[in-house]
Amino acid sequence: MAPTPTSPTEPDDSPDTYVGLEAGRAERLARERGWPTVRALPSGAIITMEYRVGRLNFEVKGGRVARAWKG
Repeated sequence: MAPTPTSPTEPDDSPDTYVGLEAGRAERLARERGWPTVRALPSGAIITMEYRVGRLNFEVKGGRVARAWKG
């Protein structure tokens, strides 16, 4: 029997801690904390809403993180 795949886990990290940080610094920090995928999006960007475990999203306004969320 094939092994049961395990779901990837997310770092024990709150997206709120990134709000207000400079976008590049926030991305580096998120990767250091274990996020495998970090996506920086301009304000108002049209995106798909599928949830991806292990992805951290940033909405960037004026070079700073205005909002951050998982998935």
